[in-house]
Amino acid sequence: MGNLAGVRKVARMQLDCMEVAFTYGVRMSVQDAREVGALAKDKGVVLSVHAPYYINLASDEKEKIQASKKRILDACQRAHALGAPNVVFHAGFYQKKTAEQTYAMIKKAILAIQRRIKKNCWKVKLCPEVTGKPSQFGSIDELLTLKKETGCSICVDFAHLYARRQGQVDYGKIIKKLPKIFHAHFSGIEYGPKGERKHLNVTRKFFEPLAAALLKAGREVTLICESPHPYKDAAMMKRVVTALTAGKRTPA
Repeated sequence: MGNLAGVRKVARMQLDCMEVAFTYGVRMSVQDAREVGALAKDKGVVLSVHAPYYINLASDEKEKIQASKKRILDACQRAHALGAPNVVFHAGFYQKKTAEQTYAMIKKAILAIQRRIKKNCWKVKLCPEVTGKPSQFGSIDELLTLKKETGCSICVDFAHLYARRQGQVDYGKIIKKLPKIFHAHFSGIEYGPKGERKHLNVTRKFFEPLAAALLKAGREVTLICESPHPYKDAAMMKRVVTALTAGKRTPA
């Protein structure tokens, strides 16, 4: 399904937001981005962007870092044209480096990308994402430190967090650390000893604890469903939030 059709479907289903995913490369023209953005604005759909997966701002090879920066900047250019404020990406991998060395490289790259964003007057925010494997840079604490030191935003993928922590997640405690307004992802998740394996469909039982914690904390969250059936599951998630808000159901 194309992005124009996606926006129409989101609006028809009375959902509120949609992610434009450049999974394997930024292949949307700026003009097409403007067209999608205009439709989304007309329909009241908030857009965000996911930059390509082939990104490692902590690579041992300078060429790969430069290529990663370009992919993020290309995504930012289209996000600006789309009117999508948040640009999500997986920042990098530790490989054989220490966590401190990896953090320093990613911080340096993000500051450089932000200078280009400012120079181009693009109205977008970088949102490095919580990742699903301990071998990947992207713990909550790393990202919150990065946010504090660079002014970037973050994307809290609660399913990745669940996998990264082997299911040991206290949503209420985590949400207390987060800003009052933030961008987030959710899906079902399969994980093993090394973390995330794959995204699964969302069940009501799996989502309700997170929904209840977010409502209790009073956070303003844009929550993107990244399950294999995102429209159907997003509609269910919205029904859960509506029911909890009305006090019609107690979370399992």
